[in-house]
Amino acid sequence: MSTLLIQTPEGLYCPAAGVHIDPLRPVARAVITHAHSDHARPGHGAVLATRETLDIMALRLGAGFAGATQPLAYGEALTLDGIRLRLVPAGHVLGSAQVVIEAPGERAVVSGDYKRQEDPTCAPFELVPCDTFVTEATFGLPVFRHPPIAGELARLLASMALFPERTHLVGAYSLGKAQRLIAELRRCGYDRTIYLHGALEKVTAYYISRGVALGPVAPVGPRGKDLAGELVICPPGDLAGRWARRFADPVTAVASGWMRVRARARQRGVSLPLIVSDHVDWPDLCRTVTETGASTVWVTHGAEEALCHWCETVGRNAQPLHMIGYGEEEADSSPAQD
Repeated sequence: MSTLLIQTPEGLYCPAAGVHIDPLRPVARAVITHAHSDHARPGHGAVLATRETLDIMALRLGAGFAGATQPLAYGEALTLDGIRLRLVPAGHVLGSAQVVIEAPGERAVVSGDYKRQEDPTCAPFELVPCDTFVTEATFGLPVFRHPPIAGELARLLASMALFPERTHLVGAYSLGKAQRLIAELRRCGYDRTIYLHGALEKVTAYYISRGVALGPVAPVGPRGKDLAGELVICPPGDLAGRWARRFADPVTAVASGWMRVRARARQRGVSLPLIVSDHVDWPDLCRTVTETGASTVWVTHGAEEALCHWCETVGRNAQPLHMIGYGEEEADSSPAQD
Protein backbone atom coordinates (compact mmCIF):
# COMPACT_ATOMS: atom_id res chain seq x y z
CA MET A 1 0.00 0.00 0.00
CA SER A 2 1.11 3.54 -0.70
CA THR A 3 1.51 5.95 2.20
CA LEU A 4 1.74 8.87 -0.23
CA LEU A 5 -1.62 8.62 -2.00
CA ILE A 6 -5.22 8.04 -1.00
CA GLN A 7 -8.47 8.04 -2.96
CA THR A 8 -11.06 10.72 -2.16
CA PRO A 9 -14.38 11.71 -3.77
CA GLU A 10 -12.47 14.45 -5.58
CA GLY A 11 -9.87 12.00 -6.91
CA LEU A 12 -6.32 10.99 -6.01
CA TYR A 13 -4.88 12.97 -3.11
CA CYS A 14 -1.47 13.31 -1.48
CA PRO A 15 -2.28 14.29 2.12
CA ALA A 16 1.29 15.09 3.10
CA ALA A 17 1.63 17.66 0.29
CA GLY A 18 -2.00 18.79 0.33
CA VAL A 19 -2.52 18.35 -3.43
CA HIS A 20 -4.97 16.46 -5.62
CA ILE A 21 -3.94 15.00 -8.97
CA ASP A 22 -6.40 15.55 -11.86
CA PRO A 23 -9.31 16.13 -9.46
CA LEU A 24 -12.85 15.62 -10.68
CA ARG A 25 -14.24 18.50 -8.59
CA PRO A 26 -12.87 21.92 -7.60
CA VAL A 27 -10.19 21.70 -4.90
CA ALA A 28 -7.78 24.08 -3.19
CA ARG A 29 -4.59 22.78 -4.87
CA ALA A 30 -4.41 20.61 -7.98
CA VAL A 31 -1.66 19.07 -10.07
CA ILE A 32 -2.87 18.52 -13.65
CA THR A 33 -1.22 15.88 -15.84
CA HIS A 34 -2.50 17.20 -19.20
CA ALA A 35 -5.11 19.46 -20.72
CA HIS A 36 -7.75 16.98 -21.93
CA SER A 37 -11.11 17.88 -20.47
CA ASP A 38 -11.57 14.68 -18.46
CA HIS A 39 -8.38 15.48 -16.50
CA ALA A 40 -8.23 19.29 -16.61
CA ARG A 41 -11.29 20.97 -15.11
CA PRO A 42 -11.91 24.61 -14.12
CA GLY A 43 -12.55 26.06 -10.68
CA HIS A 44 -9.50 24.97 -8.65
CA GLY A 45 -7.89 27.41 -6.22
CA ALA A 46 -4.38 26.81 -7.55
CA VAL A 47 -3.10 24.64 -10.41
CA LEU A 48 0.38 23.25 -10.97
CA ALA A 49 1.24 21.83 -14.42
CA THR A 50 3.67 22.18 -17.29
CA ARG A 51 3.71 25.51 -19.10
CA GLU A 52 2.09 23.90 -22.16
CA THR A 53 -0.73 22.35 -20.15
CA LEU A 54 -1.50 25.66 -18.44
CA ASP A 55 -1.49 27.49 -21.77
CA ILE A 56 -3.79 24.97 -23.43
CA MET A 57 -6.15 24.99 -20.44
CA ALA A 58 -6.39 28.76 -20.81
CA LEU A 59 -7.14 28.39 -24.53
CA ARG A 60 -9.89 25.86 -23.92
CA LEU A 61 -11.34 27.02 -20.58
CA GLY A 62 -10.60 30.75 -20.53
CA ALA A 63 -7.88 32.71 -18.77
CA GLY A 64 -9.63 32.56 -15.38
CA PHE A 65 -9.86 28.75 -15.22
CA ALA A 66 -8.13 28.73 -11.77
CA GLY A 67 -7.47 31.15 -8.94
CA ALA A 68 -3.71 30.87 -9.46
CA THR A 69 -1.37 28.88 -11.69
CA GLN A 70 2.25 27.75 -11.40
CA PRO A 71 4.25 26.17 -14.23
CA LEU A 72 6.71 23.39 -13.47
CA ALA A 73 9.17 22.29 -16.15
CA TYR A 74 9.98 18.64 -16.76
CA GLY A 75 12.55 17.46 -14.23
CA GLU A 76 12.27 20.55 -12.04
CA ALA A 77 11.60 19.61 -8.41
CA LEU A 78 9.25 21.30 -5.98
CA THR A 79 9.09 20.53 -2.25
CA LEU A 80 5.71 20.79 -0.50
CA ASP A 81 5.71 20.14 3.24
CA GLY A 82 8.62 17.72 2.93
CA ILE A 83 7.25 15.92 -0.14
CA ARG A 84 9.32 16.21 -3.33
CA LEU A 85 7.22 16.57 -6.45
CA ARG A 86 8.34 16.66 -10.08
CA LEU A 87 6.86 16.21 -13.55
CA VAL A 88 8.28 13.94 -16.25
CA PRO A 89 7.01 13.41 -19.83
CA ALA A 90 4.06 11.07 -20.41
CA GLY A 91 4.20 11.02 -24.23
CA HIS A 92 0.43 11.53 -24.49
CA VAL A 93 0.05 15.06 -25.92
CA LEU A 94 2.01 18.31 -25.85
CA GLY A 95 2.82 19.15 -22.22
CA SER A 96 1.49 15.89 -20.78
CA ALA A 97 3.25 14.74 -17.63
CA GLN A 98 3.52 12.00 -15.08
CA VAL A 99 3.52 13.19 -11.47
CA VAL A 100 6.40 11.81 -9.41
CA ILE A 101 5.83 12.05 -5.64
CA GLU A 102 8.69 11.20 -3.30
CA ALA A 103 9.28 10.92 0.43
CA PRO A 104 12.22 9.27 2.18
CA GLY A 105 12.09 5.58 1.26
CA GLU A 106 9.05 5.75 -1.04
CA ARG A 107 8.19 6.92 -4.53
CA ALA A 108 4.80 6.99 -6.26
CA VAL A 109 4.16 7.83 -9.91
CA VAL A 110 0.79 8.96 -11.25
CA SER A 111 1.05 8.46 -15.00
CA GLY A 112 -2.07 10.28 -16.16
CA ASP A 113 -2.68 9.18 -19.75
CA TYR A 114 0.40 8.00 -21.62
CA LYS A 115 1.77 6.18 -24.63
CA ARG A 116 5.14 4.73 -25.60
CA GLN A 117 4.87 5.01 -29.37
CA GLU A 118 6.99 7.75 -30.91
CA ASP A 119 5.20 11.07 -31.41
CA PRO A 120 6.91 14.04 -33.10
CA THR A 121 4.58 16.53 -31.40
CA CYS A 122 5.46 15.89 -27.75
CA ALA A 123 8.25 14.75 -25.44
CA PRO A 124 8.57 10.93 -25.23
CA PHE A 125 7.41 8.90 -22.24
CA GLU A 126 10.03 8.71 -19.50
CA LEU A 127 10.10 5.56 -17.38
CA VAL A 128 10.46 6.22 -13.63
CA PRO A 129 11.14 3.27 -11.28
CA CYS A 130 8.76 3.47 -8.34
CA ASP A 131 7.06 1.61 -5.49
CA THR A 132 3.50 2.56 -6.47
CA PHE A 133 2.46 3.08 -10.09
CA VAL A 134 -0.93 4.60 -10.94
CA THR A 135 -1.82 3.72 -14.51
CA GLU A 136 -4.67 4.14 -16.95
CA ALA A 137 -6.03 1.09 -18.79
CA THR A 138 -8.10 2.67 -21.56
CA PHE A 139 -7.01 -0.12 -23.90
CA GLY A 140 -6.27 -2.64 -21.17
CA LEU A 141 -7.31 -5.82 -22.98
CA PRO A 142 -5.06 -8.17 -24.98
CA VAL A 143 -7.00 -7.45 -28.20
CA PHE A 144 -5.71 -3.87 -28.25
CA ARG A 145 -2.37 -3.76 -30.05
CA HIS A 146 -1.78 -0.50 -31.85
CA PRO A 147 -0.04 -0.89 -35.23
CA PRO A 148 2.67 1.53 -36.42
CA ILE A 149 1.05 4.80 -37.41
CA ALA A 150 2.88 4.96 -40.75
CA GLY A 151 0.96 1.92 -42.01
CA GLU A 152 -2.40 3.43 -41.06
CA LEU A 153 -1.59 6.72 -42.77
CA ALA A 154 -0.40 4.83 -45.86
CA ARG A 155 -3.96 3.46 -46.11
CA LEU A 156 -5.34 7.02 -45.91
CA LEU A 157 -2.98 8.28 -48.61
CA ALA A 158 -3.79 5.27 -50.80
CA SER A 159 -7.50 6.10 -50.51
CA MET A 160 -6.80 9.70 -51.50
CA ALA A 161 -4.93 8.48 -54.58
CA LEU A 162 -7.76 6.09 -55.45
CA PHE A 163 -10.49 8.74 -55.03
CA PRO A 164 -8.80 12.01 -56.04
CA GLU A 165 -12.14 13.71 -56.67
CA ARG A 166 -13.47 13.19 -53.12
CA THR A 167 -12.76 15.12 -49.91
CA HIS A 168 -11.31 12.92 -47.18
CA LEU A 169 -12.76 13.85 -43.76
CA VAL A 170 -10.73 12.51 -40.84
CA GLY A 171 -12.23 12.58 -37.35
CA ALA A 172 -9.56 13.19 -34.71
CA TYR A 173 -9.59 14.68 -31.23
CA SER A 174 -8.78 18.38 -31.29
CA LEU A 175 -5.94 18.25 -28.74
CA GLY A 176 -3.06 15.92 -29.57
CA LYS A 177 -4.50 13.47 -32.08
CA ALA A 178 -5.16 16.02 -34.83
CA GLN A 179 -1.71 17.59 -34.52
CA ARG A 180 0.01 14.21 -34.40
CA LEU A 181 -1.79 13.12 -37.56
CA ILE A 182 -0.64 16.26 -39.37
CA ALA A 183 2.98 15.84 -38.23
CA GLU A 184 3.03 12.16 -39.19
CA LEU A 185 1.47 12.89 -42.59
CA ARG A 186 4.33 15.29 -43.23
CA ARG A 187 6.76 12.50 -42.37
CA CYS A 188 5.00 10.37 -44.96
CA GLY A 189 5.64 13.03 -47.60
CA TYR A 190 2.21 14.68 -47.75
CA ASP A 191 3.03 18.37 -48.29
CA ARG A 192 -0.30 19.85 -49.39
CA THR A 193 -2.39 22.17 -47.23
CA ILE A 194 -4.42 20.33 -44.59
CA TYR A 195 -7.76 21.94 -43.74
CA LEU A 196 -9.05 22.28 -40.19
CA HIS A 197 -12.45 22.42 -38.54
CA GLY A 198 -12.79 25.56 -36.41
CA ALA A 199 -12.52 23.57 -33.17
CA LEU A 200 -8.94 22.59 -34.08
CA GLU A 201 -7.56 25.98 -35.05
CA LYS A 202 -6.47 27.50 -31.72
CA VAL A 203 -4.73 24.43 -30.35
CA THR A 204 -3.04 23.73 -33.69
CA ALA A 205 -1.77 27.31 -33.81
CA TYR A 206 -0.42 26.88 -30.29
CA TYR A 207 1.45 23.72 -31.27
CA ILE A 208 3.04 25.65 -34.14
CA SER A 209 3.98 28.50 -31.77
CA ARG A 210 5.83 25.96 -29.60
CA GLY A 211 7.96 24.87 -32.54
CA VAL A 212 6.02 21.79 -33.69
CA ALA A 213 6.47 21.55 -37.47
CA LEU A 214 3.06 20.97 -39.06
CA GLY A 215 3.48 22.48 -42.52
CA PRO A 216 0.71 24.41 -44.28
CA VAL A 217 -2.70 24.32 -42.56
CA ALA A 218 -5.79 26.43 -43.19
CA PRO A 219 -9.32 26.75 -41.79
CA VAL A 220 -12.19 25.19 -43.67
CA GLY A 221 -14.25 28.31 -43.05
CA PRO A 222 -17.35 28.42 -45.29
CA ARG A 223 -15.79 26.17 -47.92
CA GLY A 224 -17.17 22.75 -48.75
CA LYS A 225 -17.53 21.37 -52.26
CA ASP A 226 -14.49 23.35 -53.45
CA LEU A 227 -12.32 21.18 -51.18
CA ALA A 228 -12.81 18.12 -53.38
CA GLY A 229 -9.63 16.07 -53.35
CA GLU A 230 -8.37 17.71 -50.15
CA LEU A 231 -7.78 16.41 -46.61
CA VAL A 232 -9.91 17.85 -43.81
CA ILE A 233 -9.55 17.08 -40.09
CA CYS A 234 -12.46 17.61 -37.69
CA PRO A 235 -13.73 16.37 -34.29
CA PRO A 236 -15.11 12.82 -34.65
CA GLY A 237 -18.62 13.86 -33.63
CA ASP A 238 -18.94 16.27 -36.53
CA LEU A 239 -18.53 13.58 -39.20
CA ALA A 240 -22.21 12.67 -39.09
CA GLY A 241 -23.65 16.14 -38.48
CA ARG A 242 -24.73 19.20 -40.44
CA TRP A 243 -21.16 20.50 -40.69
CA ALA A 244 -20.00 17.51 -42.76
CA ARG A 245 -22.88 17.77 -45.24
CA ARG A 246 -21.18 20.71 -46.98
CA PHE A 247 -18.74 18.27 -48.61
CA ALA A 248 -19.82 16.35 -51.73
CA ASP A 249 -19.52 12.56 -51.38
CA PRO A 250 -16.72 12.60 -48.79
CA VAL A 251 -14.70 9.61 -47.63
CA THR A 252 -15.03 9.50 -43.85
CA ALA A 253 -12.27 8.23 -41.56
CA VAL A 254 -11.78 8.15 -37.79
CA ALA A 255 -8.37 7.97 -36.12
CA SER A 256 -8.78 6.16 -32.80
CA GLY A 257 -7.59 3.11 -30.93
CA TRP A 258 -11.24 2.09 -30.81
CA MET A 259 -11.15 1.48 -34.56
CA ARG A 260 -9.54 -1.88 -33.69
CA VAL A 261 -13.14 -2.87 -32.84
CA ARG A 262 -14.60 -3.04 -36.34
CA ALA A 263 -18.17 -3.07 -35.03
CA ARG A 264 -17.63 0.48 -33.73
CA ALA A 265 -16.58 1.65 -37.17
CA ARG A 266 -19.59 0.00 -38.80
CA GLN A 267 -22.01 1.46 -36.25
CA ARG A 268 -20.70 4.94 -36.93
CA GLY A 269 -20.68 4.54 -40.70
CA VAL A 270 -16.93 5.05 -40.95
CA SER A 271 -15.62 3.92 -44.31
CA LEU A 272 -11.92 4.18 -43.42
CA PRO A 273 -11.10 3.22 -39.80
CA LEU A 274 -7.57 4.24 -38.79
CA ILE A 275 -6.13 2.57 -35.68
CA VAL A 276 -4.25 5.51 -34.19
CA SER A 277 -4.19 6.07 -30.45
CA ASP A 278 -2.49 8.42 -28.02
CA HIS A 279 -2.99 5.86 -25.23
CA VAL A 280 -0.79 2.92 -24.34
CA ASP A 281 -1.88 -0.48 -25.71
CA TRP A 282 -1.92 -3.85 -23.92
CA PRO A 283 1.68 -4.96 -24.62
CA ASP A 284 3.05 -1.57 -23.58
CA LEU A 285 0.84 -1.48 -20.48
CA CYS A 286 2.29 -4.79 -19.33
CA ARG A 287 5.82 -3.73 -20.28
CA THR A 288 5.52 -0.45 -18.39
CA VAL A 289 4.20 -2.05 -15.21
CA THR A 290 7.07 -4.53 -15.31
CA GLU A 291 9.76 -1.95 -16.04
CA THR A 292 8.71 0.42 -13.25
CA GLY A 293 9.40 -2.35 -10.74
CA ALA A 294 6.34 -1.20 -8.79
CA SER A 295 5.11 -3.65 -6.18
CA THR A 296 1.75 -1.85 -6.00
CA VAL A 297 -0.29 -0.90 -9.09
CA TRP A 298 -3.43 1.23 -9.01
CA VAL A 299 -5.60 1.30 -12.15
CA THR A 300 -7.63 4.48 -12.56
CA HIS A 301 -9.86 3.90 -15.59
CA GLY A 302 -10.43 1.61 -18.54
CA ALA A 303 -10.32 -2.19 -18.44
CA GLU A 304 -9.32 -2.15 -14.79
CA GLU A 305 -10.13 -5.72 -13.82
CA ALA A 306 -8.23 -7.28 -16.73
CA LEU A 307 -5.04 -5.38 -16.00
CA CYS A 308 -5.35 -6.03 -12.27
CA HIS A 309 -5.69 -9.75 -12.94
CA TRP A 310 -2.58 -9.72 -15.13
CA CYS A 311 -0.66 -7.81 -12.44
CA GLU A 312 -1.57 -10.41 -9.83
CA THR A 313 -0.30 -13.21 -12.11
CA VAL A 314 3.14 -11.56 -12.21
CA GLY A 315 3.37 -10.86 -8.50
CA ARG A 316 2.16 -7.26 -8.32
CA ASN A 317 -0.45 -6.10 -5.85
CA ALA A 318 -3.09 -4.42 -7.98
CA GLN A 319 -6.20 -2.42 -7.17
CA PRO A 320 -8.91 -1.00 -9.45
CA LEU A 321 -9.92 2.49 -8.34
CA HIS A 322 -13.28 2.62 -10.18
CA MET A 323 -12.90 6.35 -10.70
CA ILE A 324 -15.86 7.69 -12.69
CA GLY A 325 -15.25 10.76 -14.80
CA TYR A 326 -12.23 9.77 -16.87
CA GLY A 327 -12.51 8.22 -20.30
CA GLU A 328 -11.70 9.01 -23.88
CA GLU A 329 -9.54 12.08 -24.06
CA GLU A 330 -12.40 14.45 -24.75
CA ALA A 331 -16.01 14.59 -25.84
CA ASP A 332 -16.73 12.96 -29.18
CA SER A 333 -18.16 16.12 -30.67
CA SER A 334 -17.57 19.83 -30.43
CA PRO A 335 -19.99 22.74 -30.18
CA ALA A 336 -17.58 24.84 -32.22
CA GLN A 337 -18.61 25.23 -35.84
CA ASP A 338 -16.96 26.88 -38.83
